Amino acid sequence: MNPETRSSSGKSLLGVGGLAVLACVACCIGPIVAFLGGLGVLSAVGALWVPALAAVTAGALAATAWVLHRRRRAAACGTAPGPVDLGLPTRSAP
Repeated sequence: MNPETRSSSGKSLLGVGGLAVLACVACCIGPIVAFLGGLGVLSAVGALWVPALAAVTAGALAATAWVLHRRRRAAACGTAPGPVDLGLPTRSAP
């Protein structure tokens, strides 16, 4: 084999490899940039919504406490304790 042919063949393979790398970068850079951009936008929106979410959480906790208080009050103000009819058959006296 001629050394010049071998050298030329190595350079062409290096060029083809370089073109393959550039094609891969051109193909994959779009989805990667889109994903990272979307992640950044979601982080910014989340940072803006933190005070609103804190207010919603405080409101939900207050509503839960109010409902539990009303249920306890309703249970305490229920009917007087006494015998409860369970609907079971009873024995008749002979």
